[in-house]
Amino acid sequence: AGLASGAALAAAPGELEAQSKALERATNAVVGVQTLAVPDARSNSTLGRVRQGSGVVIAPDGLVLTIGYLILEADQVQLLLDSGRHLPARVVGYDLATGFGLLQPLAPLNIAPAPLGTSRGVTPEDSLLVVSGEPSGQLSAARMVSRRVFAGYWEYRIDDALFTSPPRTDHSGAALFNPRGELVGIGSLVVNNALGSEGPMVPGNMFVPIDLLPPILGELRSKGASAASQRAWLGINGVEQGGLVRVARVSEDSPAEAAGVRVGDRITAIDGVAVSTLDALWTRLWNGAAERDVSLEVERGESRQTLNVRTVDRNRQLKRATGI
Repeated sequence: AGLASGAALAAAPGELEAQSKALERATNAVVGVQTLAVPDARSNSTLGRVRQGSGVVIAPDGLVLTIGYLILEADQVQLLLDSGRHLPARVVGYDLATGFGLLQPLAPLNIAPAPLGTSRGVTPEDSLLVVSGEPSGQLSAARMVSRRVFAGYWEYRIDDALFTSPPRTDHSGAALFNPRGELVGIGSLVVNNALGSEGPMVPGNMFVPIDLLPPILGELRSKGASAASQRAWLGINGVEQGGLVRVARVSEDSPAEAAGVRVGDRITAIDGVAVSTLDALWTRLWNGAAERDVSLEVERGESRQTLNVRTVDRNRQLKRATGI
C-alpha cells in the first residue's frame, strides 16, 4: 500500500487489493538483461563490451522491452530471472529514433506481461514505481518532476521524455509503473537537472515514454527498426555551452572525423541554418536523406570554417553478431 498513490490510499479495501495485485504483476514482469557486445563493436568504447540492465515482458510470447543501448551491437544476450535461471535471448529490434530495444527469449519465460499504460496520463501527484531486474532487483517510489523534449549528446532526441526523482543508478532499462501497475516508461539515464535548465539542480532519471512504442511495435517486430531510424549520422558527441554546441567527442572512422571535425569545435550552423542547441542541430541533421552532403559551420579558436561532411545511415554502421 505504501507504493500506491495518495488517492488510492483513501480507496476502499477492495480497490487497494486490486492495486496491490496489479503492482505485483508488474514487478514480476521485470527481468534482468545481460549482454556481451561483438568484439569490434564501435559502441564498446563508450558502453563497454559487457552490459547490465533490465527489461520488461510486454507480450504473451515473452517479448521483452528494454533500453536500446544495452543490446546495441550485441553478440550474446541473457535474461536473468528471479528464480535464478538465465535464459538466452535474441535481439528482435533496436530503434535509433526512440531508443527502445526488443528481445525474444529462446525458451518460454512463463511470465505474465505487464500492461502498457500511457505516459500522457502521468501527473506530478502520482506516486510512481521504479523496478529493476536481477541481479539488483530493486524497487522504489518516484515522482515525475518534469516532461519535455530531450536531446542527448549522442545524436538522439525524443519528445515528452519523463524526468523523475529521486535518481536510481540501476536505471538502464528499468521499468516505470503508474499506480495501476501499467508500464509508462523505460529507464535511460541519470541526469543532474531533472527539472530542466530553468529550475534548480535536482538529480533524477530520464525515462523514454511508453507512448512512443505502440506506433512502431509492428515495424520493430517485422523489420528490426522503425522508418524514422533511417537517419543521417555524423559521429559526434555534443554539449551545449554558452549558447553554442561544442564538440565533446568525435567517433573513430566516422563522417565527422573524415571531414576534419575536432574536439572543441563550436558548431554554429548546419546547411546554412544557425543552431545553438542540440535539439536544433539534430532536428536539422535528420531533415533530409540519411546519406547526403552536409555543411557544418564551426568556430575553432579565433577562426571560422565550413566543413563538408558526407553523412551515413547509422543503422548500416552497426556491427551484428555472426552465426544464427
